[in-house]
Amino acid sequence: MTAPAHPYSDLPPRAYWRSAVGAVEPMQMTGLWQPKFLITPKDPVATYGSCFAQHIGRALKARDYRWLVTEKPPRRVPGKLSQAFGYRLFSARTGNIYTPTLLLQWLRWALGRGEPPAEVWQEGARVRDPFRPRIEPEGFESVEELERLRAVTLRAFRRSVLKARVFVFTLGLTERWINTETGQEYPLCPGTAAGQFDPARHAFVPLDYPQAMAAMTEALDLMRAANPDLRFLLTVSPVPLAATATGAHVLGATSGSKAILRAVAGALAAMRADTDYFPSYEIITSPVFGGRFFAPDRRQVTAEGVSFVMDRFFGDMAAQFGGEVTQLVPAPRENQAQAEDVVCEEELLAAFGPRA
Repeated sequence: MTAPAHPYSDLPPRAYWRSAVGAVEPMQMTGLWQPKFLITPKDPVATYGSCFAQHIGRALKARDYRWLVTEKPPRRVPGKLSQAFGYRLFSARTGNIYTPTLLLQWLRWALGRGEPPAEVWQEGARVRDPFRPRIEPEGFESVEELERLRAVTLRAFRRSVLKARVFVFTLGLTERWINTETGQEYPLCPGTAAGQFDPARHAFVPLDYPQAMAAMTEALDLMRAANPDLRFLLTVSPVPLAATATGAHVLGATSGSKAILRAVAGALAAMRADTDYFPSYEIITSPVFGGRFFAPDRRQVTAEGVSFVMDRFFGDMAAQFGGEVTQLVPAPRENQAQAEDVVCEEELLAAFGPRA
């Protein structure tokens, strides 16, 4: 008599550790992602999030995909200089958006659900935008210039939501600082990149899972209401925290923060037909690869790691959809200098720690 079948009887090889991992040379591992929906070279793709998200936009452009940039630098400005001023890092000049709540804050402003507060940070004769403190290396000439150019970015951010077919967001942090008077969130703790820290007005309010889930859900719903055809691809940054304000060891704080973000991204992908999750975090951090994708500081992701992640992204897309994927050409390999050439404002926090 044949034994009754059970749920583990006929699973594909990728479901078993032995066949999917143990018997495979790590660098030959494939099938790490089963994409829900096709992204073609013609689909406009908007990208935002933590510093690791910058690699995704570059990879799309390098492979002749349509990376949607709705806020471009002035003409004839060299690439390095425009990047220093925050252009072409993301689809609009928002700077890094590390948390679900910061994304929601930007969306509310851009979609007319709220107004940015009047707060500015004075630095001598110049002023800085508290919500984009590193976007202008020397600060803005005046409050009027700051507000005018922020309005430009908000319009560009809105256009990217309305025009995109796919919105890619890389979740980076749960640690955040807010203004207790206005409730607004800063991308960095005041007094680090700019401004002055005031313990009476500035509070450390890290996100827990319910808060992160609620904010991310509201953010996706707002975008879908504005653009019903929009789909979402979520990733989690594999870059560890530069510093933590929790009082815990930074290693444990990193694991706790990433666990929340990974759980949120996975739950949303499981619940929503319009949302998918790409496992860049798992690929870079898995012990299977023996840490080979991290630089000697054990924090920066190497060019090899970036290339491996993006090769799996496009390779798994092609495997899932076959001939429907066109123009799937290999991108030029980044050297390490290019891989490190991302703007990661959170790294400024490390400057306040003891020297190694």
